[in-house]
This record gives sequence, structure tokens and C-alpha cells, in this order.
Amino acid sequence: MSSLLQGSAIITGAASGIGLEVALAFGKHGITNLALADINGEALNEAAATVQSKFPRVTVMTLTMDVRNSEEVKNGIAQVVAKFGRLDTAVNNAGIGGLEPRTHEMGDEFWHNMLDTNLSGVYRCQKEELAVMMGQEDLGVRRGRGCIINVASMYGIIAARSPVNQTAYTTAKHGVMGLTKADANTYAEFNIRINAVCPGYVETPLISCHLRTTPNSPLLARVAQTPMRRMAMTEEVADSIVFLASPMSSFMQGAGVVVDGGFTSN
Repeated sequence: MSSLLQGSAIITGAASGIGLEVALAFGKHGITNLALADINGEALNEAAATVQSKFPRVTVMTLTMDVRNSEEVKNGIAQVVAKFGRLDTAVNNAGIGGLEPRTHEMGDEFWHNMLDTNLSGVYRCQKEELAVMMGQEDLGVRRGRGCIINVASMYGIIAARSPVNQTAYTTAKHGVMGLTKADANTYAEFNIRINAVCPGYVETPLISCHLRTTPNSPLLARVAQTPMRRMAMTEEVADSIVFLASPMSSFMQGAGVVVDGGFTSN
């Protein structure tokens, strides 16, 4: 039986949470060359060791990379291509979140850091990934020159409501959806696919820690409003990304696949 995925991939924000789960899913489903990137070098090395131990056949490389830094992103992508020769799949997952002050109470530094990481960081990565893919061989209708999956959010298609204040985050994730759709239109003729996944609340280590230490967190009310009455497991989001990276989604372009337990249908 042939593998669902083939070739090489890069995942940003790969040290934990969704990014690490995607790395494990990619190893499971056939990726043979895997670049893991994150700003946290120590956690990244631990993540790489975990992936390597579970999938010894996969060649794993690590990149300590800050997506807010254009040169680090450019050099990181160049290292991937130098080592693997090709970039088939890119998952732009690096980002930050958390509760925010209301807009009239928000400082410029908070606003700019949120957008620089969550929106401009995706732009910087996608720019370099596209530059590589444009120069690659087109492997046909189902695989093309490569594919990009951006991790947006359900707050890329709706807005958070009080008592959860996420204005800057919501603005950034709406921007990710705009970037995804615009470049999907531009690069479709070159057989490069660009889609996004829009998770709802996900049971990442960061969220779990927050809920343990904040018994009255407003996030609890939001989770209760999810029709499925729970948060997503990280592997559920990873499985959706595997689908978008695979030939099974070969006629999907500029889509935002919502994985939110029904929250946005409420």
C-alpha cells in the first residue's frame, strides 16, 4: 500500500502542541524528510528526538527559527532545500495566543507583536516556500510543485465575543485567511496549492496549563458553547492537516477547513 504523503516537509512551531502532533502524523503517513522549526531550541530538540524515536526511517532536521525575523526564515528554508533537495509540503503553524486586553486598553507593543508573529510570520514563511516551489518540478495534477497549509483559527472567519477579548489575534487570523486565499488564486496556475486549517479550542499543553491554573477562565464558557462540548485533541487537527497535504485534497485551493466541534455553526 502506498503512503498517503511523500517527500519532504517543514513545520513551524513544531516543538509542541499542534506542530509536534503534525510532525508525528507526517511521519506516520509517509513523509521521509522532515524539517522542524521553532523559536524554542531546547523544546525543539526534544520534539525531534520524539519523532525520530517513533519513525527511525524519517530524516529529521531542526531549525531554531524566529518567524519574526526575515533573514532567519530565508536561511532556514534555504537549509531545508540544501539538505533535502525539494520542499513538497509546508505547514506554517508558528503563532502565539492567549487572553488580551480590550482595544482601548491595549498597548502598541502587544498589538504589533501579535500581528508580527501570527500574520507577518506566516507571510515571511510563505514567501520563501513559494520561491522554492516555483523552481521545482511539477509532479502532476495530484502532487504539483508543492502545497502549503497555514494554521489559522476559527477566529479567522468569526470574531471572539465577550468575555474573551481577542481583537489582535482575530485580526491576525483573518489576515492569514486573506493571505491564504489571495496567494491560492495567484499560484494555482503553477500547480501550487495553498489552504488553511481553522481550529477551534484545542487541548494543547499551554491551554491545559492555563485551565488548571485559572479555574474561572472565560475559556471554559467558550468550550461549553461548543456543540461537541469539548476541545479538540491535537491529533484531530493534525489529521485535517494531513488531508490538506495529501493528494486526497488535490482540487482544494484557498479553502479554510474548519475543525471546531461546531462552534462556528452556533
